[in-house]
Amino acid sequence: MNVLRTILALSFLLVLSGCSGVPFFGSKNIGKPGKSVGQYKVGSPYTINGVRYKPQEYDRFVETGIASWYGPGFHGKSTANGERFDTHELTAAHRVLPMPSLVRVTNLENGRSIVLRVNDRGPYAHNRIIDVSQKGAELLGFKNKGTAKVRVELMARESKNLADLAKKGLSTQGKEMAYNGYKRQQHGHLPVPPEPPVIRQASVNAPMKMDDGTELPGHLKGGVFYPDAVLKQTPVQPTTIFVQAGSFSNQASADMLARKLKSFGEAHVYPANVNGRQYFRVRLAARTIAEADRLMAALTKSGYPDSLIVVE
Repeated sequence: MNVLRTILALSFLLVLSGCSGVPFFGSKNIGKPGKSVGQYKVGSPYTINGVRYKPQEYDRFVETGIASWYGPGFHGKSTANGERFDTHELTAAHRVLPMPSLVRVTNLENGRSIVLRVNDRGPYAHNRIIDVSQKGAELLGFKNKGTAKVRVELMARESKNLADLAKKGLSTQGKEMAYNGYKRQQHGHLPVPPEPPVIRQASVNAPMKMDDGTELPGHLKGGVFYPDAVLKQTPVQPTTIFVQAGSFSNQASADMLARKLKSFGEAHVYPANVNGRQYFRVRLAARTIAEADRLMAALTKSGYPDSLIVVE
């Protein structure tokens, strides 16, 4: 069933001008209309289009690459952790981060950054690293363009707070996001009912209190916490798009591959130290996202299936 949904999603996306990624939805819609029944979920390793993904919990997670967005055609459908997708909220699909997680996504082209709630799996097209909701794309400033160079940073402390609440069963809808603090404030010390009322159309202001005493601006809608639209502006730094064809621990192997790739363009070997280990990455620079897409497609077709797009 999931395979069928992925195929249908891909077919639909071909007619959407703004969206270039493919979200991975759950097998069915759960609960009554307007009700989001999610759960904390990491998930088992899985394979899509021959690529193996391994979801896991992270203490630190930062990546750069290309973002896309998805929206109207999936509004109201079930996400990978059982919530209902709301294209007007700040949510996102990611391939390996736990659900829910909170991430800060920065558009490296204009310096805009926002907080998004990860509650879905994807994207799986064109080596995109994250699919944001339509609202997210609007705030980040790339809805009309369709894609953007971005940095994705896991908000580790905030995400751990959400995970701990969910694991303890201290949540409301479907053992998901906790807003027990809000209910105690409104109703004294009454116990939280097993099936709290569903907040349908209206949203309720309910910032999330963090362990360090700070508050994360947000609101409740359908029993789920969503980040508020707090847009930050950061200085724009120059970036370069690369298509990486391979990474080696041996420089001679990297040099050999670089020579083989001359027909695709000027390939260079870039040394990198990762956790104390030396690597040599073979990369070709691209001027635009479209050029990087074409180059990666050509490399994949020519026998380099592990090629990926990197932004630095």
